[in-house]
Amino acid sequence: MDAYEVIKYPVSSEKTIRLMESENKLAFVVDRKASKTDVKNAVEKLYKAKVISVNSHITRKGDKVVFVKFDITTPAIDIATNLGMM
Repeated sequence: MDAYEVIKYPVSSEKTIRLMESENKLAFVVDRKASKTDVKNAVEKLYKAKVISVNSHITRKGDKVVFVKFDITTPAIDIATNLGMM
């Protein structure tokens, strides 16, 4: 899958802002068919950041949300600022 097909948009809420500051994580809504490795490769390609882990879940609305934990060398706040979330 193409990186732009995998990642739909970032999620910005109070919980994700708190995770960004405390655990260096960002949340994204992704394609339902995308695997964790697809998401990891897409995030590393689009944002040029080292990904440590990817956790995913399906919401009640049917969206697939992933929480991406970044390496300590890449602050999630910098990526969020580039995305216009901050």
